[in-house]
Amino acid sequence: MAGLLAIVCSCNNDPMVVKTTTGRVQGVEEDGTIAFKGIPYAKVERFMPPQPVEPWDTTMVCDTYGPYAMQANMGTFVTEKDMSEENTCSINVWTKDTKTKDKKPVMFWVHGGGYATGSSSWNPGMGLAQKDVVFVSINHRLNILGYLDLSSFGEKYKYSGNVGEMDIVAALKWVKANISKFGGDPNNVTIMGHSGGGGKVGSVMCMPSAKGLFHKAIIFSGVIVGQNTTENTSKLGEAVVAQLGIAPEDIDKIQTVPYADLVAAGNVATRELRGIARGFAPTMDGDVMVDQPFNPTFSDFSMNIPMIIGSTLNEMGANYYGKGTTMEEAIEILKPTYGDDTEAFIAAFQEAWPELTVEDMLSIDKTFRYNSVKVCKAFAAETTAPIYNYIFTWKSPTNNYSAHGDELPFFFNTIEMEKRKVPEATPECKALEDAMSDAWVAFAYTGNPNCDKIPTWHSFQEANEPTMLFNYTIEEREAFDAKLQALIEKYIVAR
Repeated sequence: MAGLLAIVCSCNNDPMVVKTTTGRVQGVEEDGTIAFKGIPYAKVERFMPPQPVEPWDTTMVCDTYGPYAMQANMGTFVTEKDMSEENTCSINVWTKDTKTKDKKPVMFWVHGGGYATGSSSWNPGMGLAQKDVVFVSINHRLNILGYLDLSSFGEKYKYSGNVGEMDIVAALKWVKANISKFGGDPNNVTIMGHSGGGGKVGSVMCMPSAKGLFHKAIIFSGVIVGQNTTENTSKLGEAVVAQLGIAPEDIDKIQTVPYADLVAAGNVATRELRGIARGFAPTMDGDVMVDQPFNPTFSDFSMNIPMIIGSTLNEMGANYYGKGTTMEEAIEILKPTYGDDTEAFIAAFQEAWPELTVEDMLSIDKTFRYNSVKVCKAFAAETTAPIYNYIFTWKSPTNNYSAHGDELPFFFNTIEMEKRKVPEATPECKALEDAMSDAWVAFAYTGNPNCDKIPTWHSFQEANEPTMLFNYTIEEREAFDAKLQALIEKYIVAR
């Protein structure tokens, strides 16, 4: 008996071993942090809401990311053996200390890849955990398995169109129940995402089941204004079922359809209903998701949440860099879009960005920046909860372009791992990385990103459309591109 007690006490004192609500997990040392990878947080049944995980009696060694959610068209990047339908829902945790009594802020990451692809393994969390936060990331159901709306086939499938988002809420509930064992504060959780992950953050901010599970939000290039409601997503679900040749009374047969056949039927149905349904994505059903995110804000219960929203200079715009385009050529390129306001567009760009070039003007983002500012203005007009805006203008030397997601290695404090985007971690790059990651960590602690590495960063409630520009020189500008965005709204957004 004494020997058994000694083993239990030793296990309890081991910082690599944590007892969760479902069983013990054992982590590994990773760059000065303890990493717990691939912890199951929910059990999956196809098209059904996430269910609790079965407890285990042994100590689960958590040294490997969970499998990718099922996804198609990934080429050789992800093979079938890397994916799983049954074991989709896994969570990763990085922490410096599992035994601390000083609970650290939790930064909860939802990966990008639209609503169709991606994995938590894309963005490891040790760099931020080194800065005294507990970092969490997840895998969850995607594409047709996460968002196929079969609600018109009966009560059993009522929630199928949003189970991918319900997985995220299940992971937040896991954090609420377990994160204190990893040194984290369940009452100080910042939910964050890039691209599709940012869109998912917006959806969670419209899900009553998530109320109280997060306390701040950060959206990187992810203000995705959707229009999915059950009126159109149910039509897409019906088209998929018809394409599979399943009679409504035999709907349960869809449970055993091979994934590849589901995807093929989904592709055909999506093409046939183009303009009616916006593909497999969250749907405002009035129950799981009660409001349309970013239209222009969020549900009332999320309007007290401090936020950061931003984008990169180029995002996914046309790349004119290195082509030597003259102003005369640029005018001819712009005229089909801006017509008689072409000269006004050029003047507005030069006023907003006097330091940039003709190639910048042609390559600048015309989507995420516009949507981000629109949400920031609407949010600030409705609440005193601070909302901060940024543009990342650093350009990768590999293509002289500030692309969609290029800010992430700097935010994650991992530029030395990102040789493709940051081939050399120069002192200037390291200083930018340190400033950005410190600002976002400060926000996780207090809801305010100001720190000693950046100039004063004002919220939209404090100044006139302030935006922090992140490059080797970090500066804040107020309403500096309002004229430019007005023309983008008139000639691109409104059309």
